[in-house]
Amino acid sequence: MRVNQARDVSQAARIARHERKITRHHTEEKHGTDVTCVHSGNGPDDNCEPRLVAGAAAAYRSERPARGIGRATVAPANRDQKGRGHGERLHLPQRQPSGDVHIVTPEGVIATDPVAYGRPTGGQQYIDEIKKVTQAPIRYLIYSHHHFDHIAGGKAFKDAGATIVAHKRAKERLEVLKDPHTPLPDETVDIDRTITLGGTTLELSYVGPNHSDSTLVMRLPREKIVFIVDLLPVGRMPGRGMIDFYPLEAEASIKKVLGMDWDRLIPGHPDSGGRLGTKQDAQDQLTLLQEASADMKKLGQEGKCWDTAEKEFKLPKYATWPGYDQGLPFIARRYCALWGRGT
Repeated sequence: MRVNQARDVSQAARIARHERKITRHHTEEKHGTDVTCVHSGNGPDDNCEPRLVAGAAAAYRSERPARGIGRATVAPANRDQKGRGHGERLHLPQRQPSGDVHIVTPEGVIATDPVAYGRPTGGQQYIDEIKKVTQAPIRYLIYSHHHFDHIAGGKAFKDAGATIVAHKRAKERLEVLKDPHTPLPDETVDIDRTITLGGTTLELSYVGPNHSDSTLVMRLPREKIVFIVDLLPVGRMPGRGMIDFYPLEAEASIKKVLGMDWDRLIPGHPDSGGRLGTKQDAQDQLTLLQEASADMKKLGQEGKCWDTAEKEFKLPKYATWPGYDQGLPFIARRYCALWGRGT
């Protein structure tokens, strides 16, 4: 079944000079339904909610590569007489367990996170997906952090001539682990770095330990988009990633992220129906961590960690969030380690 709808509405003053077009395409695997919605403007209609409204010109399309890996593409949409891009096209996955972003420019592609753990050909499949969008060469591959569920599969990019970039701590970790599917970075970032390619600027920032000690925040300043993997779930509970989480440092990291100039957050695991995150989503995650820490601090300092504290720890305010039942034990265990053991 295919449904097409269009609507014209006025734009916010700060983006009035851009033509706005949001195209959303997704396939519901369960029902076999193929739905396409086209909007000119920023108003919702009865069947499709244009959730990528903030920012300049955008197009939104989901793709379903092998084994449910989501791919997101950001590409210049409008160009001036010198060929410089204004606004962006955004191809974003929905309802996928994990995802990545690739940025298409006239001079080449900046890719991120192959997401090929357990899939020997996954890196090449990612390249094949990029080639469906553009034939431009892949210039860079950015590792979001050192965890294999996101960065395994980089060899295909290395073979294709891409320069691999990661935080310096990621390289240190990978040198020790020697994973055969994850090439070492060619270049590293300490605090920040800016990559400019084909008129597009990508900022890489290290905001301290949080989900890992090697996480890079990726920001497209003109488009006001950030790509942040695993630190900021959108509208759901954190889960297994709490195992090696840096709880107090993560709060400081999120505060730094909130201080950056951005409107839309692409998470590493598309959640909440595939929508993009907002600063309110980031604030909600910060509040959750602060409340979890405060609740477990009381239990831990009463000498109740592990078993008793973990049974009493509930966070009922978040009981309706997706992933609550699965994530709560991981949150409890991590904060019990902090306030019951000091680690």
